[in-house]
Amino acid sequence: MASPVEQFTVKPIVPLELGGFDISFTNSALWMVIAVVVSTGFLTFAMRRKALVPTPIQYVAETLYMIVANMIRDNVGSEGRKYFPFIFSIFIFVLFGNLLGMIPGSFTFTSHIIVTFAMAAVIFLGVTVIGLVRHKGHFFSLFFPHGAPLFTAPILIPIELVSYLSRPISLSVRLFANMTVGHVILKVIAGFVISLGIAGGFVPLAGLVAITALEFMIAVIQAYVFTILTCIYLHDALHLH
Repeated sequence: MASPVEQFTVKPIVPLELGGFDISFTNSALWMVIAVVVSTGFLTFAMRRKALVPTPIQYVAETLYMIVANMIRDNVGSEGRKYFPFIFSIFIFVLFGNLLGMIPGSFTFTSHIIVTFAMAAVIFLGVTVIGLVRHKGHFFSLFFPHGAPLFTAPILIPIELVSYLSRPISLSVRLFANMTVGHVILKVIAGFVISLGIAGGFVPLAGLVAITALEFMIAVIQAYVFTILTCIYLHDALHLH
């Protein structure tokens, strides 16, 4: 029986090397492309007619749109509307990456820390640049809470600075860990079903169905959490304390 972690192995599909660096097109990159193509196709197909009375697929697309729009409005404010395309793209990319990873034989690229950290790093650098451009030197007041006594600065500033710099780590690890653990559990229980057979594997099979349904819910929730934290970080950059 294959190891539960074998499903996370990155395998080259088109081997490439440039300047001594391996830039091969891998199964991870393939499923990122598939996620982009499928999500783009879904949204294009869903909104092609824009019926007054939405079809089920149009309703799903509009619901996703409203979820992100309300998220930005509630957590960033009216100034966050200009960043809607970027935040919506993040939400859709993570959501479809998580959901496509539930297909047997697929590859869950959001279960790799290098992928989630790369996304988190882009978000972190982006909101930091936005904050610096908007507030210039006043941006650094973010690391000293307004109204705090001045003598607490030697303690609060390092704490706030470490907290701020740890954002891309916490954002990436949260998504990576949840997706990895869920898929490992599914693989382990599926192994019990196979090894015990149809008769003896009924209980593990029932558990597998329940955990699969839970994993679909987690896939959606983690996309939501990743996006709402992006909105919170953007709010801090725009409004400071």
